[in-house]
Amino acid sequence: MTTLPRSPRLLLLSTLVLAVAGVALLSVPDDRVQAGPAPATHATSAPSPAATVSPAGQQTAGAALSATSAAAIPSAVTSALPPHGEGVAGDPAIQRNLEAAWPADLPASDERELLIAGRALLRADATGIGRATWPQVFPDAGRQAVAPAFATARFRIQAAIARRDTGPDTAVVHLVWAGMDRGGTFTDLRITDLLFTRTTEKGKTTWTPLPRI
Repeated sequence: MTTLPRSPRLLLLSTLVLAVAGVALLSVPDDRVQAGPAPATHATSAPSPAATVSPAGQQTAGAALSATSAAAIPSAVTSALPPHGEGVAGDPAIQRNLEAAWPADLPASDERELLIAGRALLRADATGIGRATWPQVFPDAGRQAVAPAFATARFRIQAAIARRDTGPDTAVVHLVWAGMDRGGTFTDLRITDLLFTRTTEKGKTTWTPLPRI
C-alpha cells in the first residue's frame, strides 16, 4: 500500500529528481551525428524517475511523488545525474543531488543513527530479512514465513539522507533504491520515506520507527 508524501519538502525532492532528469534529457547529444572534431560539451543524462512500487502483499512506506516546476530547483543541484541503469558507479551522483536538494538539519550523531536504522528497516521490508528486529513495524514477523518481494542479491540502496520532519522529535529518512521484484523486473530510483520518533527509555534516547498505516 503506497502512502501520500507526509512533508511538503518531499515534493521538493521529487521535483529535483524529475526536473533534473527532464532538463538533462533535452541536452543529450544525438548519437547519429558523424564523428569529427567538435567543441567539448557538457551534456548530461538522467534516469527516468520511477514511482515506488509496493511489494506484493506487503505494506511499504514508499510514495509515488508528483513533479512541479523545474524553476523551484536551486541551480546548485543541476549537476549531471547518472544515466538510467548506470549501476553502482552512478550512486554517488544521486547522493550528492539528494544532499544538495535538502541540506542537513540534524546533529551528525542523530543522522548516523537514523541512516543505519532506515537502511536496515528498508532492507527488511523489501527482502524480508531481519524483520524480527522491528516487531513494532512487522508484528507478524517470526510467526509466519515471508515471501520476499525483492531478491536480496539485486537489492541496493542508492542514496539516503535523514532530516527533521514535523518537529524536533520526529525525523524522516529518505531512501533511493533499486531492486528486482518477484516478477523479474529490475527498477532503480525507487523512493521510500520512513518516519522515526525520538524516544527515551531508562535514560537512553533513541530513534524508533513509527508503525505504518
